[in-house]
Amino acid sequence: MDRLEAQEERRRRLRETVIARGFVRTADLAEEYGISLMTAHRDLDALQAQGWLRKVRGGATGLPSAQFHGSVADRMAVMAPAKQALARAAATLLVPGQTVMLDDSTTCLLLAHRFAEHTPLTVVTNSLPAVTTLAKEPGISLITLGGAYFPAYDAFMGPHTAESVRAFRADVLFLSTTAVTNGRCYHTSPETVQVKRAMMESAARRVLVADHTKFTKGGLYALAPLTDFDLLIVDDGLPAAEIRAVRAGGTEVMVVPRP
Repeated sequence: MDRLEAQEERRRRLRETVIARGFVRTADLAEEYGISLMTAHRDLDALQAQGWLRKVRGGATGLPSAQFHGSVADRMAVMAPAKQALARAAATLLVPGQTVMLDDSTTCLLLAHRFAEHTPLTVVTNSLPAVTTLAKEPGISLITLGGAYFPAYDAFMGPHTAESVRAFRADVLFLSTTAVTNGRCYHTSPETVQVKRAMMESAARRVLVADHTKFTKGGLYALAPLTDFDLLIVDDGLPAAEIRAVRAGGTEVMVVPRP
């Protein structure tokens, strides 16, 4: 194993250690892996840049927070039945012949699995799992958005991806978010916000698909107010008062019964 391979293997193991334990001190990682404190910091910086974890004072955390929402596997497992119900409801809006833009959220990934029932469709996405799902589907014209690949999100993000988005115009965008607070959507990653904003600018109709727990969470980076969306698809766990407030702001709401 050469030096680069050894570094990648160490960072993989280090990443797994942080995620498994939730929080690990940098000094403990250095001692456990037999590396200098400076090397441990460099490893954590690299893993944070990829979206696997977040550095905090004295160490690193893999626990979801306002700055980190967990791995793809973690997010797929959260509210899974509700997300499936939301995806089924969103699929009823699809019209054959449309150009559909899809973000990298796990909820919209579940929606992608239903696209084959509504072909022909042209699909524009930065989500690698969505690309894999749709690549061999007859009737799907697939446009992939490049840019920097973020392994923890399994998606392409950042300024180059955002610039790629602007080359297209979609009939409808399906998008989710990490959190909704006081009528505004938030996310944990500035690179993600950059791409999602570009998608919103490039779509004639904007649909936010979010389960009710998103309205109880926090996020660090502001994405957009709910009033920027034409439709919110949410499960019936969201209080009636909040639904009324969204509608009063001019955004249509589709309420989906929870399984």
